[in-house]
Amino acid sequence: MGITTQVIGLILSLSILVIVHEFGHYCFARLFKTRVDKYYMFFNPYFSLFKMKKFGGRWHFKFFSCNTPDAVVELTDADGKPKLDEKGKPETRPMTDEDRAALPEDDWRREPDNTEWGIGWLPFGGYCSIVGMVDETTKAGDLPSEPQPWEFRSKPAWQRFFIIVGGVLVNFITALILYVAILFTWGDEFIPMENARYGLYFSETAIEAGFENGDQILAVDGKSYERLGDLATALLVDNARRVEILRDGRKDTVYLSSDFAQKVLASGQQQFCQFNFPFVIDSVMDGSVAAKSDLRRGDSLTAINDTALTSFFDFREALAHHANENIDLALYRAGRPDTFLVQLGEDGMLGVIPVSYVEMLGTKKVEYSFWSSIPNGIAKGFQKLADYVKSFKLVFTKEGASQLGGFGTIGSIFPKVWNWEIFWNMTAFLSIILAFMNFLPIPALDGGYILFILVEIITGRKPSDKFIGYANTVGFALLILLLLYANGMDVVRAFR
Repeated sequence: MGITTQVIGLILSLSILVIVHEFGHYCFARLFKTRVDKYYMFFNPYFSLFKMKKFGGRWHFKFFSCNTPDAVVELTDADGKPKLDEKGKPETRPMTDEDRAALPEDDWRREPDNTEWGIGWLPFGGYCSIVGMVDETTKAGDLPSEPQPWEFRSKPAWQRFFIIVGGVLVNFITALILYVAILFTWGDEFIPMENARYGLYFSETAIEAGFENGDQILAVDGKSYERLGDLATALLVDNARRVEILRDGRKDTVYLSSDFAQKVLASGQQQFCQFNFPFVIDSVMDGSVAAKSDLRRGDSLTAINDTALTSFFDFREALAHHANENIDLALYRAGRPDTFLVQLGEDGMLGVIPVSYVEMLGTKKVEYSFWSSIPNGIAKGFQKLADYVKSFKLVFTKEGASQLGGFGTIGSIFPKVWNWEIFWNMTAFLSIILAFMNFLPIPALDGGYILFILVEIITGRKPSDKFIGYANTVGFALLILLLLYANGMDVVRAFR
């Protein structure tokens, strides 16, 4: 059920983001009187789950139907025989408005000014088909020889710029709206660093850099942070070098090397530090090892076989190492020390639910009124964008490239138990990522079109449709290779 929930969350989130992204293109296209042939959620090879279009003065609907035929006319030679291209396929030309007017009244290709709306069956994106736009699916030769006034390619450069940038713009605006709504609905709840009374628990890479489990971080390069996430960003993205800590009641300093972030990425560990907390039992499962050993709610575990352990994470690791063994488990019960003989099973687990670190450390919650949530939500969106842009440079390192992930990695950030607050937070952040990635000057992405348009505005010369078509084909191929690589890395990590 947990993985299913994550998959549903991923598909729903990406579907929302693709819809709003393409809607940005659609709105600006219609604003500048550019025809949009089709607008689809999900892809629809061969058939569609649902589609609708207004023509003949009313809306028409179809469910589970074959795709509408292309609005083209087959070319014939002097003898009336179909012309064939080099591959033996019939040559065609786009229908003119006169051709469309001659179609039967129930033909969905009539009235090209109206868009066909639909839902495809392949849940990996969607599209907005703008008439007269050369992309990875439309070649320059597929367009009429003479540009028509309603086509994308006929519009002035500044209008084409806004049609393309509309998707990126709407994605970013969507993220800002979501952050405003999240702050207004749930507020902002987090564990302040001052509540980390048991310090932090560090990864092996961080320990090698000089940290010790239980250290409390006071400041990074002279600046204190209230949130663990902001502190991690300063250490991994902002190239911080000097970390002031509190260790065993004494202040000390850890100096980090310039390649600390690369080492953390190379380790493959998702977190280089997290809140430390002791292992206190919240509940005991019926029939479990803990139940048979008379462990109870409120027991605070302190040692295994006379080896003192102060962290929940150390206990979890030590229990796994003692699988299928009898252990002496030391604990405090009602303030008094005691020891129990525990026989562990093959999984090395006690069968208890620990008190969560959130409950143990306590949180700080900031409530926002409707009006105060607006500036704070907008500020949060811009901060998330700034942090992501700064962290993007890590992708170009060997260690960063090895940590690229595909749909599996993205899906894993969604919770296994449905939570609307987390879902909308993830969707807002993914919307920022989608906006930024689409803005990159790569052919086949929005940023590639923006680059071509800016070159046209600066030089006064428009790149040919054929050149744009070739560039998009190459860019699309590179994106497919990147997608295969990222998802391949997910598979490799799954079988490690």
